[in-house]
Amino acid sequence: MIKVEELQTKELIFEDYPMVRALYGERGSHFKILEEAFNVKLILKGNHILISGEPEDLELTERTLEELYSLIKSGYNVYPSDVEYASRVLLENPRANLKDIFLDTILITSGRKMISPKGITQKRYVEAIRKSDIVFGIGPAGTGKTYLAVAMAVSFLMKGEVNRIVLVRPAVEAGEKLGFLPGDLVEKVNPYLRPLYDALYDMLSFDKVVKLFQKGVIEVAPLAFMRGRTLNEAFIILDEAQNTTTEQMKMFLTRIGHGSRAVITGDVTQIDLPDPKKSGLLEAMEILEGIEGIVFVYFTKGDVVRHSIVQKIIDAYEKRDRT
Repeated sequence: MIKVEELQTKELIFEDYPMVRALYGERGSHFKILEEAFNVKLILKGNHILISGEPEDLELTERTLEELYSLIKSGYNVYPSDVEYASRVLLENPRANLKDIFLDTILITSGRKMISPKGITQKRYVEAIRKSDIVFGIGPAGTGKTYLAVAMAVSFLMKGEVNRIVLVRPAVEAGEKLGFLPGDLVEKVNPYLRPLYDALYDMLSFDKVVKLFQKGVIEVAPLAFMRGRTLNEAFIILDEAQNTTTEQMKMFLTRIGHGSRAVITGDVTQIDLPDPKKSGLLEAMEILEGIEGIVFVYFTKGDVVRHSIVQKIIDAYEKRDRT
């Protein structure tokens, strides 16, 4: 709650009124997010913005507004979610340059949507994938680990840096039994790969994805089918890696051939193996740290980019686990 006696007011003037309206958001939606994030009051008057609040909150709000205005001026379409992400970034690091993060375009989707990092950790993750042979993205649900990995894979494919994309996932899921599912093993595993399919369909047209699958340019490879293979010039994604055994993780990592890159994603708080201590991801975190060409990027609940309630859900479960 803002104490009235501590209130100060600052006025910002921006030259371009239409851009200020974009900064304001539909029915003031962007301002409402900033008011809640920084505990200030914002009033729009033409191309003038009045900020009321405590001095340190005023300074941070001013910087955020200026950074968002600069993004809009650069042609970036700012949505309420972007304002929320920007607020988190600048609360974490007030000197962060939003343009360096948000304008780092990974991919333009078939629907003309720009995919870019939405935070400092995502930016670090994307840069690691660009520069390293093997990247581990480890953290809670909703942090964009899988989605960004798929976006980077599609980007690498479209630029001709790899010849195919291989999507891999262990067939272990919260106690479900594969034997109860219809079809052969690939058909049984397909439901577990749905998040990867969803990401692909979000980035490419449905017809394009189907054609790439038919040509073998995009391949689904159940982890059990990886043994004995060597994958050259491929972008390989192992999702839900916390559910690999130590033997499976070693087997997967030794499949990587010349010109290939691998991204391994997982959440160590959601291990569905009978003995969670035997997770291949946990072992890899211990024995592979420090090897040149392998990078570990750790996400936290503060990096969640889904609905804001997801972060609250994670908090609630963490609180329960501590008691």
